[in-house]
Amino acid sequence: MSVYRVPYRYANSLVQLAEEKNIFEKVSGDGDLIFNTLNDSKELRTVLKSPVIKPAVKKELLETIFAKNISGETLSFLNFVIEKNREDILFEIFKEFNSLVDKKNGVVKASVISAVDLNNDMKQNLLDSLEKKTSSKVVANYKIDQKIIGGFIAQVKDTVYDASIKRQLELLRKALLEDSAIYNN
Repeated sequence: MSVYRVPYRYANSLVQLAEEKNIFEKVSGDGDLIFNTLNDSKELRTVLKSPVIKPAVKKELLETIFAKNISGETLSFLNFVIEKNREDILFEIFKEFNSLVDKKNGVVKASVISAVDLNNDMKQNLLDSLEKKTSSKVVANYKIDQKIIGGFIAQVKDTVYDASIKRQLELLRKALLEDSAIYNN
């Protein structure tokens, strides 16, 4: 079986466990916390991937970090992953888990780049527009990049909505060059 399917299998089993025990919301929050912690700590990911560090030490480390903030079921799941010697893909498991939770909740993630910080009304209008286009609830991550001059670029899954001034100028330049080529021939 493909190594890329293994995180999905573990993540899916955690989703099913949470649903069976009626603790889906709590476990999905736990998943967010674990994913964000692993995402923010390269050192923790390195420790988990290290074959030199014993599984008991890894269990103790994760328990120290998470025990007070996550459910017992989620902590048991972390221990189970370590017992199966899959702690090296824990980050991928929780990335996949968060994707499954988003899919179950009808949420899609968007990345929005703008030249300036958008005010709340602009953000809400953009979210409303993206939700209408995707027929899903959209959760956006905002970044600023002054190179786009103005407007915004929004990416939802594989679709990019480029309403930047930079893109409009590129299109105008291309059109002018094409017109110029027609008249020069």
